[in-house]
Amino acid sequence: MDMAALVAVLGVAFFFTYTNGFHDSANAIATSVSTRALTPKAALAMAAVMNLAGAFLGSGVAQTVSKGLIDTPSGSQGMAILFGALIGAIAWNLLTWYYGLPSSSSHALFGGLVGAALAGGTGVIWSGVVDKVIIPMFLSPIVGLVAGYLVMLAILWLFRRANPHRAKRNFRVAQTASAAAMALAHGLQDAQKTMGIVVMALTISGHQTGSGIPIWVKVSCATMLSLGTYAGGWRIMRTLGRKIIELDPPQGFASESTAATIMYITSYVFKAPISTTHVITSAIMGVGATRRVRAVRWGVAKNIVLGWFITMPAAALVAAAAYWLTDLVFL
Repeated sequence: MDMAALVAVLGVAFFFTYTNGFHDSANAIATSVSTRALTPKAALAMAAVMNLAGAFLGSGVAQTVSKGLIDTPSGSQGMAILFGALIGAIAWNLLTWYYGLPSSSSHALFGGLVGAALAGGTGVIWSGVVDKVIIPMFLSPIVGLVAGYLVMLAILWLFRRANPHRAKRNFRVAQTASAAAMALAHGLQDAQKTMGIVVMALTISGHQTGSGIPIWVKVSCATMLSLGTYAGGWRIMRTLGRKIIELDPPQGFASESTAATIMYITSYVFKAPISTTHVITSAIMGVGATRRVRAVRWGVAKNIVLGWFITMPAAALVAAAAYWLTDLVFL
């Protein structure tokens, strides 16, 4: 196997992780920054550290990505498929970041994998795509919306007699913990997705047998995600933190706690790679709807949801084109 092809795929995989970090950093800290629970610099530093730690907490999601979505391709064609998949995901990340649209880096990667695999004639495990990607893609926002609504209702009832100013001050402090939990869950989910791609590349190149994740792969993916997070994603942060609804500290705490809990459950119980973007965005909508339904800017929400639906096919098309170009030039 040409070592240059392996190095190229690994380099693009780590760059994808970096774009994932700055694209999705808003997921963890947008609510805390918008409610002034944390300063932007402190929030980014905390998120970067917790992303790094979260990457070492499990491997179930990585194994789903590496073995559960497409047949493991072989040879130089296999490396071209992985390269195309990553290019498709990166292109979608950069496009949605430019327009400040909180789309899913995870589903961009899954769409890229499917598109490049189909273009390269590699089998797609459709049952795995449906069970591990499509069903969670529809269910997780619904669960996030309903759970966020219910959690916020519970908070409103429990603190109905509390002094509003004191309650907001205490929830602003509590948001430090909820934002940290969200960042840890983001590292647990999103770093593993790139680990799965790297393991596939190492397997194709003959440098690894089995599905174990080498420690240097964990460290590299975690570091790149952490660096990307620290770089920040201010365009998307504004959309999540202010454009959907003006959040106060109790609402920020409720949305972050809800999203983090859902992500831990799906990571450890179902080993399903869900979108942190889908979960936190829907939780914000659910929390905001407790104020009054019209408090949520549903026009903004509609554009976000439309972006979710076109993420996978758009990334798949770019990935297929990238594969064909790679095949034409190098294979």
